[in-house]
Formats: sequence, C-alpha cells, structure tokens
Amino acid sequence: MRRILIVLVVGALVLAAAWGLASLPGRLTLELGRTTVETSTPIAALALLIVIVLVTLVIRLLGALLRTPRAIGRMRGARRLRLGEIAVNRTLVALAAGERGGARREAARARRLLGDTPQTLLLAAEAGRAGGREDEAETAYRRLAERQDAAFLGYRGLLRQAIAREDWAEAATLARQAEAAHPGAAWLREERSRLAIRAGNWAEALDLVDAPAPKAALGIGAALAETDPTRALRLARDAWRRDKALAPAALTYAARLRLAGKDKRAQAVLREAWQLRPHPDIAAAFLAPVTDKLARAKAVQDLTRDNPNHPESRLLAARTALDAGLTGEARHQAEEARTAGMNGRRLWLLLAEIEEEERGDTEEGRRAQRDALRQAASADPDEGWRCTACHSPHAAWHPACPTCGTPGSLVWTATAPVTGTALPAVA
Repeated sequence: MRRILIVLVVGALVLAAAWGLASLPGRLTLELGRTTVETSTPIAALALLIVIVLVTLVIRLLGALLRTPRAIGRMRGARRLRLGEIAVNRTLVALAAGERGGARREAARARRLLGDTPQTLLLAAEAGRAGGREDEAETAYRRLAERQDAAFLGYRGLLRQAIAREDWAEAATLARQAEAAHPGAAWLREERSRLAIRAGNWAEALDLVDAPAPKAALGIGAALAETDPTRALRLARDAWRRDKALAPAALTYAARLRLAGKDKRAQAVLREAWQLRPHPDIAAAFLAPVTDKLARAKAVQDLTRDNPNHPESRLLAARTALDAGLTGEARHQAEEARTAGMNGRRLWLLLAEIEEEERGDTEEGRRAQRDALRQAASADPDEGWRCTACHSPHAAWHPACPTCGTPGSLVWTATAPVTGTALPAVA
C-alpha cells in the first residue's frame, strides 16, 4: 500500500511538472551560421532534457567500455580464487588420506592459482615432507621465514627438519629465531631447553628450564664448560647449593675452589658431601693432595669423622690402611664393612688383597684368596651411574643421560657401568 502511494505521488508530481513546462509562454530561436531554428519554449526544454539523457547514456557506455578489461580481470581473479580454494581443500584431504603424490600435485596447483601465500607455502612444505621431498619442503619453509607475517611458520618447519636429521646446533639456532619471531610460546621454550641439552649447551639449558630438579645437574655441566674462572666458580657453587649430596656437584665446586687457591674450603665441601652421601670419587678428590701413605690413612679419619661407621667409610679406611701396610687395621675395617651389610665386589677383592698381603704365598693364604675371589664372583654388583628414565648404566656421571637425553637423571646405585668417561678429577 505504501509503495502504491509513493508511485501515485511521484506520478502526480511528474504530470504537474510536465503541465507546468507545457504552459511556459514564449519561443526560443537558435541561429547557427545560416541555419535558424525556432521553437516554443516547452519543446526546447524537452529537447534539452533529451540531449542531457543522451549525453549521460553515452558517458556511461564509454565508462563501461573502459571498465570492461578490469571487470574481466576481476572475474578471472574470482575464478582463480575459487579454483585455488578448491586446490587447497584437495591438498588438505590428500594429506589427511596419506596420498603423497596427490598432495604435492594439488599444493603446486594451489600455488599457481593463488601465488605464494602463507597458506600455499605451508601446504607445499607439508606435502613435500609427506612425499619425502625434504628439499622442496625446506625451500617452502625458507620462503615462509622470509615473510614477516609468517616467519614463525617457516622457522618452526625448519626446526622440525633439523631435529629429524639430529642437527642439534642448527635446531637450537632455529628455535631462537622462532622465539624471536613469535615470543612467548611455552612449547618453544621447552623445545629450546631440550635442544640446548642435546647440543651440550648447559648454560642456555640452565636459563631455560623451569623445573627445579635438573638445575643442579645443568649447573655442573655449565660450570665444567665455562672458560671464565669467576663465572665457573659461581655456577659450580650454585649447583652445589642446589644439591649438596650430589657427588659431581661437590667435586666440581671443590675443583673450582682449588683453582681459585681455596684449598681449605674445597676440603670442607668434600667433607660435607661425604657426610651426606659417601662416594668413592669424593674420597679420591679429598686424598689427592696427600701423597704419604700413612698421612692418607690419617686424612681418611678427617674425612669420615662425621660418619665413620658407614660401609663406604669402613671400606675407604681399609683401603688406605692396606696401602700404608697396616694389614690388621685394614682387615678390621673390611670386616666391619661386611658386618654393616656391604657385600659388593670391591669389598671381596680388597679382602683378597689383604689375605695376600697378610699370609703371603702360603697354602692357607692361597686358599683364603680363592675363597674371597669366589665370593667376589657372586657378590652384589658394585655401585655405578644409572639413568632413572631409561635405566641405562654409565661409567661416568653426565648432566643429561647420553642415551635418552633426560637431564639430572643419573643416580649412583648398584649397577655395572659400561659406557662413558670419568668425571674430571679434582686436582
């Protein structure tokens, strides 16, 4: 109803305008050269209106002709966009279905239709990896890394490739670049810490890890690798304070203290570590400055004064007493260690040495040695370093397990060490 009223009103206005135009008085004369045109005012007004309409139509026609190439281009662009989106969708489906050849073909078609956008480059890289073409994937990832709006995607892809080929140094560099491109990614910080551990960059790993458990182990590794004596001493001290019962922490800290000329403090650190958890390497480091055999036996008393009845203290006292020629004291200490529950190979081999030293090459001595060696063959395995994560044994302590890479996972327990090199001795 409203539209009908509007049409009627507009029609009435048009009729009124036409009636008013037709009622205009006067005539219009136009002279052009020798040609004279004379007409009434209403006809002239109508002719002018018609001319205006025609000029407007011509201008619009010319504009349409000029815009035709652009319109055709837009149509073609829309068609390419539609086909490109179809190719992208087909690439995703092929990747999900495991169709490697189809994924690469559709990804290449998407790039031809849509150009090198972040989406097409990422799909091309993933399709290349799925098809075993790491070179294609790397090229696409590097082009992504060159784009400011997609650098993180490129670095992440290159990071995955570096990890796959176990290029830990390159992976660590790419992880840093990825974090710079997209700061704050929690998984990336964890990945950087794992890569730093893999690459043996203990100082960086120490700065990145959040869990308190492995920091002592990583601090030891950082102190051992540090070339600046002052910083190395500080790292070793911090690692020892985090876990004073960890033998490598005490050994590393004591070594750095001795290099700094603080021998008394080094001995105190080793003594405290022995009190918390006796370890053969601690004893070796504590006795290293002492060369006289009787003096070494006396130094053992100083080391073990806070826990003289510990089986390791007894075994150490027996060892040094035997070296000093005190076979009676050596036997006493060894038997006390046995009474305390020690039944390791080290103890029985030491008892065999005591029998040889005390009874000499006699029938009774040989019989006692054979008995001790027989006991050693069936004795409990001696302690060694074993990973609590993968349970692999190692001959030496490491900041992270060489087998599985877990930091701070090596513990001193009954095992047979088979791999690795010894921890640097405290000089």
